[in-house]
Amino acid sequence: MESIVNIWNLGMKELRSIWSDKVLLVFVVLAFTLMVYTAGSAGSMELNNTPVAVVDEDQTALSGHIIDSLQQPWFLEPDHISFGQIDTVLDSGSHTFALVIPEGFERDMRTGRVTSLQLNIDATRMTQAFIGSRYIEQMVTMEVAEFLRSDSDSAVLPINLVIHASFNPNLEGTWFGGVMELITMITMISIILSGAALIREREHGTVEHLMVMPIRPFEIMAAKVWANGLIVMLAAIFSVTVIIQNVLAVPIQGSLLLFFFGALIHLFSTTAIGILIGTVARTMPQFGLLLILTIIPLQLLSGGITPRESMPDLVQNIMLAAPTTHFVSMAQAILYRGAGLEVIWPQMLALAGIGVVFFSAALALFRRHLSV
Repeated sequence: MESIVNIWNLGMKELRSIWSDKVLLVFVVLAFTLMVYTAGSAGSMELNNTPVAVVDEDQTALSGHIIDSLQQPWFLEPDHISFGQIDTVLDSGSHTFALVIPEGFERDMRTGRVTSLQLNIDATRMTQAFIGSRYIEQMVTMEVAEFLRSDSDSAVLPINLVIHASFNPNLEGTWFGGVMELITMITMISIILSGAALIREREHGTVEHLMVMPIRPFEIMAAKVWANGLIVMLAAIFSVTVIIQNVLAVPIQGSLLLFFFGALIHLFSTTAIGILIGTVARTMPQFGLLLILTIIPLQLLSGGITPRESMPDLVQNIMLAAPTTHFVSMAQAILYRGAGLEVIWPQMLALAGIGVVFFSAALALFRRHLSV
């Protein structure tokens, strides 16, 4: 009972310390509001309002259909230019694509001759160049196939591909960006708060005060875990209910209570990681450098940005030891696909096991640090 009281009092001391640090509070608020909103609204990888120019040397019905297929919101209204203006519009950066439809294109299509279109791309705009070239290729292919089908005696093609997109039928990028940014913020802020709290006490000399009190290292660590975890959890609840559901209008398919319960287990792991880093680092600059080396791999290799299936097998196996890998998988299953406990219990079990390992390692290192 005395241990619980000590953990409670130390945790309240931690909350008062954070409340007095206004800069840190502003940082937490911005992370779970502005950063999540920006990632969800402005961080979409979809093609949107891309400038395109067209050199129509054919001036036929087929070339007109191809030009008309380049519509908003993917492309701006195509600008008609001459062949000699291609280098100018690409060099000036006013257009990303310049499509050339050669003379006799429709005639060659009707007679079955091999012909080609020329697509000039400003590849310095890498994302638009990669995605937009695929869009234009598909649109041209569809228009040519439709034109030839209507011009042919046979109105039936040998195959008809029907695509059904589950869980996100309109392929809205905002549904993905906001939630993944929230997961990143939960991980990053919890590590920063718990680690910075330990560094701050060391710099202010309050660690020495704790050492002479009848308090065990476990109680100090447990207090930091629940206090900093509580702040992040409250901020995450606000971010999900206000920013993601209302401002970004992302439909949540599963149980939010189940997601927040999984987030609590994840916070147990990440706050322990923060204390571990804060114990190793002696100063705040050292903590910042170690934080960079920790956060970036957790963010990039967890599956939140790049699918894990596209990574080498060695990287996939190594990242199984990271809590973010299991948290991202669990969050996507609950929030996007409406999965229940019967589906995501392996991820929760893995998060709990990883949390125990990191907490035990941090506690052992923290004990040794206090005994020096």
